[in-house]
Amino acid sequence: MGGGSYSRKKGARSKIKKYKRKTWLCRRAKDTDQIQDEIEKSAETGVPANKFEYDDELPGGGQFYCVETGKHFADAKALADHKKSRYYKRRCKELKEEKYTQEMAEAAAGMTKEKLPPAHAAGGGGKMGA
Repeated sequence: MGGGSYSRKKGARSKIKKYKRKTWLCRRAKDTDQIQDEIEKSAETGVPANKFEYDDELPGGGQFYCVETGKHFADAKALADHKKSRYYKRRCKELKEEKYTQEMAEAAAGMTKEKLPPAHAAGGGGKMGA
């Protein structure tokens, strides 16, 4: 009655598109512009972005949060170790860059509105060849 080995092969779910998308989305980190918005909002309101009320569902009750990466940690040691990591330092460097805006995206795509000179002179009114 059961107790045998698992019936599926190892890695059988690796080709299932729906499974891949679901696991990728739940593990995805916040984008840099979202984090920059959080930091700006906390500067305006004066409330630190890393303050959370105690929540049993979050690691460490939500008390150890890294603003730059948007991750919760179980204890202060884990947070301190994280702040020494390459991932954290790289993310801090990205956050110091200017925020990417819609205008910048349109300019890169060549969707800018150029102001061209008028095709005909406004006061010309003369006939050609006369």
